[in-house]
Amino acid sequence: MASLEKPLQTPLPTSTVKWRFPAVHQEGYKYVAIAAGITLLLTVVWNVLFWPMVGVTIWVAAFFRDPIRTTPQDAGLIVAPADGLITMIERVPVPRELDGPNGLSEASRVRVSIFMSVFDVHINRTPIAGTVRQVVYVAGKFLNADLDKASEENERQYFVVEGHDGRRVGFTQIAGLVARRILGFVKAGDIVAAGQRIGLIRFGSRVDVFLPEDCVCQVALGQRSIAGETVLGRVGGTEVKGVAQ
Repeated sequence: MASLEKPLQTPLPTSTVKWRFPAVHQEGYKYVAIAAGITLLLTVVWNVLFWPMVGVTIWVAAFFRDPIRTTPQDAGLIVAPADGLITMIERVPVPRELDGPNGLSEASRVRVSIFMSVFDVHINRTPIAGTVRQVVYVAGKFLNADLDKASEENERQYFVVEGHDGRRVGFTQIAGLVARRILGFVKAGDIVAAGQRIGLIRFGSRVDVFLPEDCVCQVALGQRSIAGETVLGRVGGTEVKGVAQ
């Protein structure tokens, strides 16, 4: 007599995730090569500095590291565009560079500032999936990126990304005291996925994110963020204690 029991379901195929050394982004190849070349040269002319330069070469490679990130897939989330320390959360006027038909329509928004030290990953990522509506580069000074006035006086680059639901998020790459170059990987009209790489800043800097009005901040001052993974804001979420609105 045939059995009436249902056959066991075949489990979904799985694999083990293992840690691995992050790759070096291609923008860092020439800097690693220069540091390595100087190190090799010192073995001939002044070997006293050989080992310190080995350390510098390793640091340069680490600065341009490009680790794999796993981004939460939820249309209502705003993820961090940068690794670093949450140094400011406050309501501020929207910069004029983020204004206009392709920019942000509000007069003010809650700004979350992320400070990146020279030891943080400097690859920046888009906070949401959607279409890049605006990219504006502004030449400027190289003040300490941790200062509030750096957002108005330093070299910086503005982005506006419009999500599939029409919600727009603005964010800014700001050069720091030792940063001398902001690089963008996308242009207006490009389609981006949440957590996609959109640029990098060399050697210490800051990224500001301007949260939509219906988005509640999900981080607190002093917290560290991970680009492409940490949730900065949530549409219709619950306010986190310590956030300045």
